Amino acid sequence: MYSGCAMYAEVDKDQQQQRIIEHLSLVKRIAYHLIGRLPSSVQVDDLIQAGMLGLIEAAKNYDPRQGASFETYAGIRVRGAMLDEVRHADWSPRSLHKKMRELSEATRLIENETGRDAHDHEIAERMGISLDEYHSIMRDSANSRMFSIDQADDEGHGLNLSSNDKDPSGVLFKEGFTSALAKCISELPEREQLVMSLYYNEELNLKEIGQVLDISESRVCQIHGQSLVKIRAKLSDWTSN
Repeated sequence: MYSGCAMYAEVDKDQQQQRIIEHLSLVKRIAYHLIGRLPSSVQVDDLIQAGMLGLIEAAKNYDPRQGASFETYAGIRVRGAMLDEVRHADWSPRSLHKKMRELSEATRLIENETGRDAHDHEIAERMGISLDEYHSIMRDSANSRMFSIDQADDEGHGLNLSSNDKDPSGVLFKEGFTSALAKCISELPEREQLVMSLYYNEELNLKEIGQVLDISESRVCQIHGQSLVKIRAKLSDWTSN
């Protein structure tokens, strides 16, 4: 015969299992939405596997007293688990990191010299590459791993925003960087701001953004990549070590 605590634990376990079964489709839905934002080397099955672990953890830790529905809570945990899986795997070659740094530096130099945004052909000429090569780098950048402006690359370039929130200097640094990043984005051309908003805030994939703006997916890739290069260049004082 079960004690009261044992019976409650058994019921709670049954509830967890039921929640997992009822939300299997949620994992697949999030995975297939994210896959459109990732390079072809990422497999949807890997995302689903990571998402399932997130769903299991969500079922174990869900507390209805917090106010959020289980679907809302689980969706956050599932998506987070998938993004962690992507971030832990470097889907882009080291050569791409180097090219992106070179693009950022060329862009920064041109804009310092001219006092205006650098044009595609100027950046390509400064780097000694063709315009087609430049656009290819832009596409590769957009289709590589999810971009994090504060993430250090394989040679240690970047900055660390994960410092202790209780450290006053760390808090001030984060606030200053966030303010600088917001200013950079606000200074982008209107279409680039829109692409960044649709990609990062609305979480549309490149194909969906192309449909919204009535332009090709490859053009969205170029706009997205150009925006990242400009932001990197303007934040060079923050990201240089």
